[in-house]
Amino acid sequence: MRSLAVASPLPPAAAAGRRRPRASAREVISQCWKCEINQDRPLGNPLRIGHSQGSLQRHGSKNLLAAAAAISVEQAEVSTSLPKGDMWSVHKFGGTCMGTPQRIQNVADIVLSDSSKRKLIIVSAMSKVTDMMYNLVHKAQSRDDSYMTALDEVFDKHMAAAKELLDGENLARFLAQLHSDISNLRAMLHAIFIAGHATESFSDFVVGHGELWSAQMLSYAIKKSRVPCTWMDTRDVLVVKPSGSNQVDPDYLESEKRLQKWFSRQPAATIVATGFIATTAENIPTTLRRDGSDFSASIIGSLFRARQVTIWTDVDGVFSADPRKVSEAVILSTLSYQEAWEMSYFGANVLHPRTIIPVMKDNIPIVIRNMFNLSAPGTTICKQPANENADLDACVKSFATIDNLALVNVEGTGMAGVPGTASTIFSAAKAVGANVIMISQASSEHSVCFAVPEKEVAAVSTALHVRFRDALAAGRLSKVEVIHGCSILAAVGLRMASTPGVSAILFDALAKANINVRAIAQGCSEYNITVVLKQEDCARALRAVHSRFFLSKTTLAVGVIGPGLIGGTLLNQLRDQAAVLKENMNIDLRVIGITGTSTMHLSDIGVDLKQWKELLQKEAKPADLASFVRHLSENHVFPNKVLVDCTADTNVASHYYDWLKKGIHVITPNKKANSGPLDQYLKLRTLQRASYTHYFYEATVGAGLPIISTLQGLLETGDKILRIEGIFSGTLSYIFNNFEGTRTFSDVVAEAKDAGFTEPDPRDDLSGTDVARKVIILARESALRLELSDIPVKSLVPEALRSCSSADEFMQKLPSFDQDWDRQRDEAEAAGEVLRYVGVVDVANRKGRVELQRYKREHPFAQLSGSDNIIAFTTSRYKEQPLMVRGPGAGAEVTAGGVFCDILRLASYLGAPS
Repeated sequence: MRSLAVASPLPPAAAAGRRRPRASAREVISQCWKCEINQDRPLGNPLRIGHSQGSLQRHGSKNLLAAAAAISVEQAEVSTSLPKGDMWSVHKFGGTCMGTPQRIQNVADIVLSDSSKRKLIIVSAMSKVTDMMYNLVHKAQSRDDSYMTALDEVFDKHMAAAKELLDGENLARFLAQLHSDISNLRAMLHAIFIAGHATESFSDFVVGHGELWSAQMLSYAIKKSRVPCTWMDTRDVLVVKPSGSNQVDPDYLESEKRLQKWFSRQPAATIVATGFIATTAENIPTTLRRDGSDFSASIIGSLFRARQVTIWTDVDGVFSADPRKVSEAVILSTLSYQEAWEMSYFGANVLHPRTIIPVMKDNIPIVIRNMFNLSAPGTTICKQPANENADLDACVKSFATIDNLALVNVEGTGMAGVPGTASTIFSAAKAVGANVIMISQASSEHSVCFAVPEKEVAAVSTALHVRFRDALAAGRLSKVEVIHGCSILAAVGLRMASTPGVSAILFDALAKANINVRAIAQGCSEYNITVVLKQEDCARALRAVHSRFFLSKTTLAVGVIGPGLIGGTLLNQLRDQAAVLKENMNIDLRVIGITGTSTMHLSDIGVDLKQWKELLQKEAKPADLASFVRHLSENHVFPNKVLVDCTADTNVASHYYDWLKKGIHVITPNKKANSGPLDQYLKLRTLQRASYTHYFYEATVGAGLPIISTLQGLLETGDKILRIEGIFSGTLSYIFNNFEGTRTFSDVVAEAKDAGFTEPDPRDDLSGTDVARKVIILARESALRLELSDIPVKSLVPEALRSCSSADEFMQKLPSFDQDWDRQRDEAEAAGEVLRYVGVVDVANRKGRVELQRYKREHPFAQLSGSDNIIAFTTSRYKEQPLMVRGPGAGAEVTAGGVFCDILRLASYLGAPS
């Protein structure tokens, strides 16, 4: 075959004394295109590709490339054995890392800082260049002459980068080659423009120039530091063969032969190689398709038997979940090959599954590192680490999701035991080119369901209805059903197979987040557990399971309504205790919203409780309860949400049912919901009992005292409640505990008001309505269906003063009734008794009342001091001596403490340690 001399791009002095290298396929093809373009031929004539002297005219484009690549210049070759093993480290830098001259220099610095004896660096084209090159081909074959301007832009981009990065002889060498390449590309694109068509091989050849130029620039940048370095066109080494589905497989045997031959001519300790591009066995230029540069690094790492392959990116490593959906996703320190494979299949941004195969067979670790954060250690993908913990939290490595899916369900009793049914189903799906992502089948064989992309489900459904027309008509199949709007959630972890309880925790987390699972799939290897959900629930499900396995045992988003006396005290208690709870009990409480009557402050990840008052004033927006609740329910960070209502507002309480229905837990000291209309109360409790959503209201009776929980405990353990009697008002307890001796009733009320024990208008306390509400709450807990109007109440407000226009007027006129109060007290004292204002739930007679009673001085109700409450439970078990609960029943600290206890109780129900 005839030899073809290729002009050297070097200055004469540089070229003198050098052995002329063998002409590469790229150079030969370029010369052939030049010769063809220079022939005189009318524009409309058929395009004939060939050498101008005719020796290659009879070949098609494939044969042309093969023949051209075979052309060589005889030269002496030094037989140098290719060293392999741990002495080599392989680095791969993507387009983002090679995006600017400064970044290319940073890449060079990273390579130079590697202490490995030998280094091989795989590079992608500069950022956006591959797209620019594909665009050149597209414009040319579309006969859009703007391809010439686009080619100039490619040239300008690389020339500017080279001038900033290089100097002297290195710059001259690169620019000479760049000019030559651009000239050749211009001729080739012009021919494509004339023909209106480009074969895949020529398209791949054009596109591959981006890698050639970035590899050369990096090699020259390394040489600037006087470190010997050469660059490799991997089309001279890496041989692949088509494997279908637009993929290629490496030919390791042929590639090793070519690598040995290449290295014998150019032995070097530092080699910069092109990623993405390769060649076929016939020497036809091709590419490695999707994620080709990573694949190149993996293949070449295997060929060199390297110590490790480092993939440099712009992230700190592999995340436990998509950080765009889970802001608290963590970087994983290690992954097994199988885990990385599973994650990438389910859409996680790790590596393409094919990238893992070459290194996996040789147990070569892959390290994912951030070029822009060298302090981050990254993620190591390797053989299963032997020293990892095998606890439940460590066995699940990550979660991934796939959206925009539809579930196809084929169901019928005629399927059971019939061979070939599943084959027929999936043959129909294959026939329409559908990608089946997940399959689930019950052991009864009554139904088979599988997930496909939403855009493909119509064709699948039609195909199945056609294929099973007779079976559907005869009733052997009952339906072919399509469920739209689905997503897949996959939990991935190699140790799930040997760790009991993983599935239980996964599904428990989903259930507690009120997520319904449509289908489940799990292989016997248990590398992943896959569930199908509604797409609208997917983000919440992902956060729920991620929170359970990676964050604290319980992460709870809290919205506080009413930052007044009780609500403000609660916020301060949360501020002081949050860090302790997270450290000691693994409970992570995040207040993500605070709203008052006029303003509200919202946060996606948590309000700084050290300055919540300032934020509510300076960075607040107008209060809107609907927007506040929507902010909590649509939060994309935390799966478990609770609204804490610290108001006494009937309107706020009326929303509890809707909030619970949305999956938001409710905690409150507000008595209005549980003492309101009976039908609404029963509806609320029915919903709460039927769902995984919790409704806690301990502080509605007795502030922080365990009244509700004690009553519930007695009932749940089978005890029978006979009577509940108690002093339920801390305000009235204080008044009657201090109404003794010669003190007047009005003086004691004034003292209680000044001390903050009463409401701003003391009539609200003295009316007895608050006590009546507590009686109703306890009565309903005891299964009595009573309305508030069924409770007779002895009001302590004189009838003549009930119409006073203000609290001040009431307080001014109250002393005129002291004489009557003195008489009642004196009569009681004369009998050795005291006055106490009590509520009674007479369960045996199914009624309740609120009244002023007299008790002997030795009675427990007479022994109180301050604002203490006391409640006596008379039951079948505690009949002779009632069960007593006593303690402070008023004050912001104890009431807020009761609400706080309910929050911790909720956390315990959601999985936190008790």
